[in-house]
Amino acid sequence: MLQTVDNPTTSPAVEQRFTWRGLTWHQFKAIQAGFEDVANVRLFYCDGVLEIVGISKAHEAIRCLIAALLINFFQFNRIQFFPSGSYSQIVEGKVEYQADLSYCFGTDKDVPDLCIEVVITSGSPIKLQKYRLMGVPEVWFWEDGTLELYHLREEGYDRITSSEVLPELDLSLLKRCILFASPLDALEEFARGMGDREN
Repeated sequence: MLQTVDNPTTSPAVEQRFTWRGLTWHQFKAIQAGFEDVANVRLFYCDGVLEIVGISKAHEAIRCLIAALLINFFQFNRIQFFPSGSYSQIVEGKVEYQADLSYCFGTDKDVPDLCIEVVITSGSPIKLQKYRLMGVPEVWFWEDGTLELYHLREEGYDRITSSEVLPELDLSLLKRCILFASPLDALEEFARGMGDREN
């Protein structure tokens, strides 16, 4: 019998989030240098806003499961993909951030086709702006037990109900499997679901 997480919104390991507005790029870089040896903390900067986020065990568990499920999807559908994980994406003087997961499709590129963030503590004032400055075509947020998808248009990001960079992906299957308490059960159910879709 498959088991899902009872309530994904009330994790005991809530992440700490600190926001500071009105910083210059040089001030941000000085603060960032002070955090070089601090584990499980990420710093994001976008147009004068600094976010410092503590990364919890729950965050990493969900991030790793999403990555495992997507790799199975890419392999099953023979999609050429180039993962770049959480490397720093930078526009000097304007923005620096690390998505939890990022992928290019078809060919490797400087800007990923897809970035994914796992959000345990919501309320980011730079949620989409940092990705817009980089020109990332599609961004997903896993928050409160579900996925929010956004695709970049000329005027900014539109909320979408299905992925435009991965149109073959069954999002309802993916979302259901992310909520499983057992990663092994999640992977097996995801494989079954992809197989059923092929028939």
